[in-house]
Amino acid sequence: MKRLFNLQKFAAPDNMTGKAQIQTKAREIDFVSSFSDSLQALLDIMGITRMIKKANGSALKKKTAAGVLQDGNVAEGDEIPLSQFTVKEETFDTITIEKWRKSTSIEAIAEHGYDNAVAMTDEEMLTLLRDDVLDRFYDFMATGTLKSSEATWQMAIAMSIGRVKDKFKKMRKNATGIAVFVNTLDVYKYVGSSNISIQTAFGMDYVKNFMGADYMFISSEIPEGTVEATALNNMVAYYVDPADSEFAKAGLEFTTDTETGFIGVHAEGNYTRMLSELYAIMGVRLFAEYIDAVAVITVDSTPTLGTLTVQSVAGTETGDTKITVTPAKEDASHLYKYKVATEETEVTYGQNVRGWTAWDGESDITAATGQTITVVECDASYQAQASGSASVTAKA
Repeated sequence: MKRLFNLQKFAAPDNMTGKAQIQTKAREIDFVSSFSDSLQALLDIMGITRMIKKANGSALKKKTAAGVLQDGNVAEGDEIPLSQFTVKEETFDTITIEKWRKSTSIEAIAEHGYDNAVAMTDEEMLTLLRDDVLDRFYDFMATGTLKSSEATWQMAIAMSIGRVKDKFKKMRKNATGIAVFVNTLDVYKYVGSSNISIQTAFGMDYVKNFMGADYMFISSEIPEGTVEATALNNMVAYYVDPADSEFAKAGLEFTTDTETGFIGVHAEGNYTRMLSELYAIMGVRLFAEYIDAVAVITVDSTPTLGTLTVQSVAGTETGDTKITVTPAKEDASHLYKYKVATEETEVTYGQNVRGWTAWDGESDITAATGQTITVVECDASYQAQASGSASVTAKA
């Protein structure tokens, strides 16, 4: 007698979690954890206590702060002059969810094994995603507006730290620590065969307490002969949440780290093409909030004083002259200073002109016809960068 079996009865139940699903989930978790843990380690070093969640497509804004502190020596009963400080915001980019995909063929897995064909390429993809975040950060830091040149690398580091601290003081803020960013070859040219204790976080090599900096980050992405710096509490981090419930509603589910939300990853097999595919989505940006508190110092062993063309014509009021200077300042942090004398005042590169009279680049100046006015463009530390002079023509 033949016995009939209901084979469906013995089939695996629908939606059963099997070995393949567990292994795939473990692959996703490992990828997410490796990325998130290393990025969090870097954020901890930078003093960034939390990522700021942004909606997809949000504008990212950099800030500049300016102001003048009025004289506080006010006589009894007199009105206290108002010190005005402003913060300007400028959109420099938007933060969006970005998408990546990697696939490995079944032939590659058969020929090279899973570890070589899949696991090692997963690691390479993780590295490239990390580099994507860092490259944008380095590009942003290079736009810092505290610019100058120094004769040596050591002086460039010292001045980058000094300029950042000076800027924070002028903004009436406290710098919680200073991070400098330098080129790999510059570091080893300086230390030679000396041993330095280098640590790594999120692919960034760093040294603690080096030449006055709390952290010195070492990267080949920083050009040789360039030192960048800012305060630790000037650095911020934004992200777009890859675990957005709207994605899941659309059938797009990703493994994420619920504590950080840095990256979303999904792995699956493509049976149509016999591929093992890995998908990643991410929207992470690191940058400095105040761009005018980011120093970019270049090393120039033979710095020279730039030349300004100064012209003087009669001003609006009697005894005033209108001054024009070319070329115009390219660095927003630079200042104009001037001195009126019987002849041109000699100026050397890097000379401190703090005691000279400040000029806004537009207002008329009171000076007598026939005198000589010398105008200096100086950096935020009042070191002369360029100068020029002209014979004064004032309104009679």
